[in-house]
Amino acid sequence: MPRLSVWMVRFSLIYLGIGMTIGGMMLWNKGIFISVDLWRLLPYHIELMLFGWVMQLVMGVAFWIVPRYTTPPRYGKTHRAWIAFAMFNIGLWLVLIQHTWLILVGRVLMLLAVVLFVVYLFPRLKPYGE
Repeated sequence: MPRLSVWMVRFSLIYLGIGMTIGGMMLWNKGIFISVDLWRLLPYHIELMLFGWVMQLVMGVAFWIVPRYTTPPRYGKTHRAWIAFAMFNIGLWLVLIQHTWLILVGRVLMLLAVVLFVVYLFPRLKPYGE
């Protein structure tokens, strides 16, 4: 597994653990009351599970599984993909701060990261058998 995929999967598993912990606390709060304020963690739970875990896991596996070049370097010039990884995580952290302007900036960073990642992967896509 390439290094970038390893880091994306690691980060996604960290986000999965944090998101599941928050979700578990909210679920526990339904059965055994802890605090009314615990429901304020719902946006963090959604962000961590949807974008932190799922989206980053998809990107990491896509980087690994999309056909590689036949000549070295097998994954091409990966600097765009690494920049996309950094931008995506910075954007996610900005969204988690939950300040109005930082949410907007974070979402834009995440969108640009996905676009940059797709631009990186697109030349590697080829029809079956080629």
